[in-house]
Amino acid sequence: MSKSVERRLAVQMEQPKRPKYNARKTVLDGITFDSKAEADRYADLKLMAKAGAITDLQLQPRFTLLEGFTRDGKKIRAIEYVADFAYIEADKIVVEDVKGGKATMTEAYKLKRKLFLYRFPEIDFREIVTERKGKRA
Repeated sequence: MSKSVERRLAVQMEQPKRPKYNARKTVLDGITFDSKAEADRYADLKLMAKAGAITDLQLQPRFTLLEGFTRDGKKIRAIEYVADFAYIEADKIVVEDVKGGKATMTEAYKLKRKLFLYRFPEIDFREIVTERKGKRA
């Protein structure tokens, strides 16, 4: 291997990998959140819970969209949707997903959202979309 290739590989290995969508992990109350927006929303929800506006706040609740099954002797895993938050508001279940702008809405997320809305019509689903600071209009 030439010295220039070795140097490039060494530089690549030294540089930390950039987070997806420039989200920065944020710790609040000893909990690590995937983004500052998610941590900020958690802080808001905690205040709402303290005020009695919501109850039963859950982080990272899982919902099965499609049960696992076996076909031709092969096990196919279940498809799950993991939300950011779930809670009760005015006797209704609310599920929230925090997104840092439209760019973070991947095709997989859009598909799972549609499956979730179809499978759980009784749940109030909310997307909390935050726009990044410094973004041009």
